[in-house]
Amino acid sequence: QVQLVESGGGLVQPGGSLRLSCTASGSFFAIGDMGWYRQTPGNQREMVASITGSGRTNYADSVKGRFFVSRDNSKKTIYLRMNSLNAADTAVYYCHGIIAIKTVYETSDYWGQGTQVTVSS
Repeated sequence: QVQLVESGGGLVQPGGSLRLSCTASGSFFAIGDMGWYRQTPGNQREMVASITGSGRTNYADSVKGRFFVSRDNSKKTIYLRMNSLNAADTAVYYCHGIIAIKTVYETSDYWGQGTQVTVSS
Protein backbone atom coordinates (compact mmCIF):
# COMPACT_ATOMS: atom_id res chain seq x y z
CA GLN A 1 0.00 0.00 0.00
CA VAL A 2 1.51 3.26 -1.15
CA GLN A 3 1.40 6.28 1.11
CA LEU A 4 2.69 9.83 0.93
CA VAL A 5 3.46 11.24 4.35
CA GLU A 6 4.04 14.97 4.82
CA SER A 7 5.75 16.76 7.67
CA GLY A 8 7.08 20.19 8.49
CA GLY A 9 4.00 22.39 8.66
CA GLY A 10 3.26 24.73 11.51
CA LEU A 11 2.93 28.32 12.61
CA VAL A 12 5.41 30.87 11.34
CA GLN A 13 5.64 34.65 11.48
CA PRO A 14 5.37 36.76 8.33
CA GLY A 15 8.71 36.85 6.57
CA GLY A 16 9.73 33.52 8.04
CA SER A 17 10.60 30.22 6.43
CA LEU A 18 9.48 26.61 6.61
CA ARG A 19 10.49 23.40 4.91
CA LEU A 20 7.94 20.73 4.11
CA SER A 21 8.88 17.12 3.44
CA CYS A 22 6.94 14.32 1.78
CA THR A 23 8.11 10.73 1.79
CA ALA A 24 6.65 7.86 -0.21
CA SER A 25 6.34 4.51 1.50
CA GLY A 26 5.10 1.08 0.47
CA SER A 27 5.82 -1.17 -2.44
CA PHE A 28 6.06 0.37 -5.91
CA PHE A 29 8.13 0.33 -9.08
CA ALA A 30 9.00 3.99 -9.55
CA ILE A 31 8.01 7.55 -8.64
CA GLY A 32 7.36 9.98 -11.44
CA ASP A 33 6.35 13.61 -11.24
CA MET A 34 5.69 14.96 -7.78
CA GLY A 35 4.43 18.24 -6.48
CA TRP A 36 2.92 20.39 -3.78
CA TYR A 37 -0.59 21.80 -3.78
CA ARG A 38 -2.40 23.96 -1.27
CA GLN A 39 -5.99 24.59 -0.36
CA THR A 40 -7.86 27.13 1.76
CA PRO A 41 -11.46 26.79 2.96
CA GLY A 42 -13.97 27.33 0.19
CA ASN A 43 -11.34 27.29 -2.55
CA GLN A 44 -10.05 24.73 -5.00
CA ARG A 45 -6.75 23.03 -4.48
CA GLU A 46 -4.05 24.87 -6.42
CA MET A 47 -0.66 23.76 -7.64
CA VAL A 48 2.22 25.42 -5.83
CA ALA A 49 5.27 23.66 -7.22
CA SER A 50 6.07 20.51 -9.17
CA ILE A 51 9.16 18.55 -10.05
CA THR A 52 9.66 15.85 -12.66
CA GLY A 53 11.63 12.68 -12.14
CA SER A 54 14.60 14.31 -13.82
CA GLY A 55 14.39 17.41 -11.65
CA ARG A 56 12.63 19.91 -13.88
CA THR A 57 10.61 22.33 -11.76
CA ASN A 58 7.54 24.48 -12.21
CA TYR A 59 6.04 27.06 -9.86
CA ALA A 60 2.85 29.01 -9.43
CA ASP A 61 3.42 32.70 -10.17
CA SER A 62 2.51 33.61 -6.59
CA VAL A 63 5.45 31.68 -5.15
CA LYS A 64 8.16 32.12 -7.78
CA GLY A 65 11.41 33.25 -6.23
CA ARG A 66 10.21 32.42 -2.71
CA PHE A 67 9.46 28.68 -2.79
CA PHE A 68 11.85 26.00 -3.97
CA VAL A 69 10.98 22.35 -4.62
CA SER A 70 13.56 19.58 -4.65
CA ARG A 71 13.66 15.82 -4.44
CA ASP A 72 15.95 13.10 -3.18
CA ASN A 73 15.10 9.97 -5.14
CA SER A 74 17.26 7.77 -2.92
CA LYS A 75 15.08 8.79 0.04
CA LYS A 76 11.83 8.78 -1.98
CA THR A 77 11.28 12.28 -0.65
CA ILE A 78 10.44 15.70 -1.99
CA TYR A 79 10.85 18.97 -0.18
CA LEU A 80 9.35 22.42 -0.37
CA ARG A 81 11.44 25.23 0.99
CA MET A 82 9.20 28.25 1.64
CA ASN A 83 10.80 31.64 2.23
CA SER A 84 9.40 35.12 2.81
CA LEU A 85 6.10 33.67 3.90
CA ASN A 86 3.05 35.91 4.14
CA ALA A 87 -0.53 35.52 5.27
CA ALA A 88 -1.66 34.58 1.76
CA ASP A 89 0.46 31.43 2.02
CA THR A 90 -1.67 30.14 4.89
CA ALA A 91 -3.27 26.90 3.73
CA VAL A 92 -3.25 23.15 4.01
CA TYR A 93 -0.40 21.89 1.85
CA TYR A 94 -0.72 18.54 0.09
CA CYS A 95 1.92 16.38 -1.48
CA HIS A 96 1.06 14.70 -4.78
CA GLY A 97 2.85 11.96 -6.63
CA ILE A 98 2.42 9.93 -9.81
CA ILE A 99 3.59 6.48 -8.87
CA ALA A 100 4.11 3.38 -10.99
CA ILE A 101 3.13 0.34 -8.97
CA LYS A 102 4.30 -2.64 -11.05
CA THR A 103 5.43 -1.26 -14.39
CA VAL A 104 6.15 2.18 -15.81
CA TYR A 105 2.93 1.91 -17.83
CA GLU A 106 0.64 1.52 -14.83
CA THR A 107 0.59 4.71 -12.79
CA SER A 108 -1.77 6.15 -10.21
CA ASP A 109 -2.13 9.46 -8.46
CA TYR A 110 -1.46 9.61 -4.75
CA TRP A 111 -2.02 12.37 -2.24
CA GLY A 112 -0.70 12.98 1.23
CA GLN A 113 -2.95 13.73 4.16
CA GLY A 114 -2.08 17.42 4.18
CA THR A 115 -0.14 19.60 6.59
CA GLN A 116 -1.29 22.97 7.90
CA VAL A 117 0.87 26.03 7.32
CA THR A 118 -0.22 29.16 9.16
CA VAL A 119 1.52 32.48 8.67
CA SER A 120 0.60 34.88 11.44
CA SER A 121 2.17 37.25 13.93
